[in-house]
Amino acid sequence: MLQRQLGQFGPQVSALGLGCMGLSGGYGRPVNHGDALRQLQSAVDMGVSFFDTAEAYGPFTNEALLGQALAPVRDKVVIATKFGSQISRDGTLHAPQSRPDHIRGVVEASLTRLDTDHIDILYQDRFDPQVPIEEVAGTVQALIKEGKVRYFAMANSCPDIIRRAHQVQPLAAVQCEYSLWQRPEPQMLALVAELAIGLVACRPLGQGLLSGLLDQHSHFRRGDVRRDQPRFSRANLQQLAPSLARLHAIAEGHRASCAQVALAWLLARYPALVPVPGSSNPQHLAENLAATRLVLPEAELALLDGLFATEQSLPNEAMMAMA
Repeated sequence: MLQRQLGQFGPQVSALGLGCMGLSGGYGRPVNHGDALRQLQSAVDMGVSFFDTAEAYGPFTNEALLGQALAPVRDKVVIATKFGSQISRDGTLHAPQSRPDHIRGVVEASLTRLDTDHIDILYQDRFDPQVPIEEVAGTVQALIKEGKVRYFAMANSCPDIIRRAHQVQPLAAVQCEYSLWQRPEPQMLALVAELAIGLVACRPLGQGLLSGLLDQHSHFRRGDVRRDQPRFSRANLQQLAPSLARLHAIAEGHRASCAQVALAWLLARYPALVPVPGSSNPQHLAENLAATRLVLPEAELALLDGLFATEQSLPNEAMMAMA
């Protein structure tokens, strides 16, 4: 498996990570516990060393799943988890919460669930306007000095807040939605390059859209987060059909899947970018990982750059509100 450095301040990880949320629900029922353990073991066997979780996934059960699955290889993997919200047992996210005592409480609970003595990458997942970001960064810096956290990162934030946090504690990475379909604002891409921060692309396959398996006739089950998202409405999916057809044609030319082309395009965007697609199926996981070996010519990269440029998809700010 190819490796990538998460910017100047982060660790080296596999060029593709594994987003683990879907193993504990989000797209319908959680994956059977035994199957989820086997999927995580398959990922390790295939060379994945970067695993993305959060206390909110499950809630709480996803971290425990990773703790059980990855304990035998703990020194060979990088685990990223997140804080930033008050969370009910039913999974409801309440107001953003980043008070120092809350951060410390989340870290202690995550360490227990993950069955580890340190968190490799700790994200602030939701900005808390009631707590200065400098205080948040200082709290994580103290946790790093104590050995409970290795690296600080931020998700779903904005350039100004990221810059202020980075001045207190250098960031290993910024995580945001990034795919052919949904892209960060240009200011965000410029900032991570300027500060030499790693970029972790979540939803790199557009929550399944760029797999080529969704169309206007797709039905989303109860419990699937896409069910009530306007961007997955029948009308919007129908509007996206021409772009998806062009993606499929490019993939056919390489004897590759649409997902592989979408991931290969992302990998070509920035040397310190690491996508974290989710997968609960070993075959799909292997297919995704093969994207690291697919090199697209410049002409096709340019074509893909503009593939969804004219589509009426939701702006990133609206999607962050849904997260």
